[in-house]
Amino acid sequence: MPLANHDLGRFGEAAAAAHLRRAGYVIVGRNWRCPLGELDLVARKGDQLLFVEVKTRHVGAWLPEDALGPAKARRLVQLAYTYLTELQLPLDSPWRIDLIAIELDASGRICRLDHIEGAVEGEG
Repeated sequence: MPLANHDLGRFGEAAAAAHLRRAGYVIVGRNWRCPLGELDLVARKGDQLLFVEVKTRHVGAWLPEDALGPAKARRLVQLAYTYLTELQLPLDSPWRIDLIAIELDASGRICRLDHIEGAVEGEG
């Protein structure tokens, strides 16, 4: 049985966080919210912050990457600067915005997880 959208998103975020941890990142935030919106994951590796948008879909539906359009990309850049400001981090801190695209098969298992580094222009 397919997961409901909310559960699908949470499942994908957990899988993305596990992937990042295996790649040597430390998760420093999950579902960070402000009036502008939400950052799915915030991670750190060395001195670089990583803002991660996670998109999870079932195979046969739209590709997860298709859900990250220009308006969403602009909002993610604004969210990154808002995060830095609210946590009183230097605005010139090194950072980037990545996309983790996940596809699930009919049984709900991950059949594709792509980590797309620098998916959104505007890195710090």
